Amino acid sequence: MNIPVSVFIARDSFLLAFPALFSIVNPLGASIIFLQAAEAHTIAERAVLARTVALYSFVLLVVSVWAGSVVLAFFGVSINALRVAGGLVVAVRAWTMLQSPEATEQRRQKQVMQDGQPVVSPHWNDIAFFPLTMPFTVGPGSISVAIALSSGENGTHFFAWETGLSVAAGAVAGVVWVAYAYAERLTAMLGVTGTRILSRLAALILLTIGVQIFAGGIMGFATAFYRSLH
Repeated sequence: MNIPVSVFIARDSFLLAFPALFSIVNPLGASIIFLQAAEAHTIAERAVLARTVALYSFVLLVVSVWAGSVVLAFFGVSINALRVAGGLVVAVRAWTMLQSPEATEQRRQKQVMQDGQPVVSPHWNDIAFFPLTMPFTVGPGSISVAIALSSGENGTHFFAWETGLSVAAGAVAGVVWVAYAYAERLTAMLGVTGTRILSRLAALILLTIGVQIFAGGIMGFATAFYRSLH
């Protein structure tokens, strides 16, 4: 049985996107801060919050994947330029995470806290989108990664590539759901040291992916330049 090429394209995009999105979102590390932000809520309320945040995160990532490259193309930004810029953004963000995960934790804490206290709302579910989804779970860095990944294929296999990215976004959102819903257990199991070790490993993976995206853009420019000479 002949397997369509589009299946392999979707598989490759998933295998590239899942570790990249997982690393930048870092749901395991974020679950500790989520628990702090939602500590005043019951276990049942935290479970609903986790599910809602995961759904919103999936929507934001998928919109970034499908619409990001289209919007940039509308403004005349080439795919290779997007790869170079996106790769740089991803690599710089990963380098920061790798050097100082504590600074990343402090930044995310500020996003969900006011004067050291969890953000409150007349209805607890009102905080699900802001600030718990954006910018806490899916911030500018995650959106930049999603847009950069969408530049991987702009030819006949565009839809297969984007589908693989969408499945990866769904998988990451699923991990967010589980990690946030069981944040108390994860915190007890991993602890602060364990999550920082995982954060550094994730940052290293993200750094290599950023370099790969950047190199793809440079190779694209070099190939186009070479062809223009012949």
